[in-house]
Amino acid sequence: MKIFGITVLLLIPLVAFSLGMDFLLGFDLDNSMKHALNPFLVKDPAELILFLVLLVYLLFSFIYRKKKKGNKVKGQQ
Repeated sequence: MKIFGITVLLLIPLVAFSLGMDFLLGFDLDNSMKHALNPFLVKDPAELILFLVLLVYLLFSFIYRKKKKGNKVKGQQ
């Protein structure tokens, strides 16, 4: 419960800061809310490609660790 509370307490000021920066850049409230709630709308194609590469790396790393852990358990028996 503490982790959830800390997450919400960090989220609220960061979203407010993001909305404030969008207002300073001249966006209206509708576009500011879209940018704050869906960060993929404001990413460049290069950032999206890098995000996908890192996501694939994380997925393969997780699968590799799970297989390695499974082999250790089978080897101990």
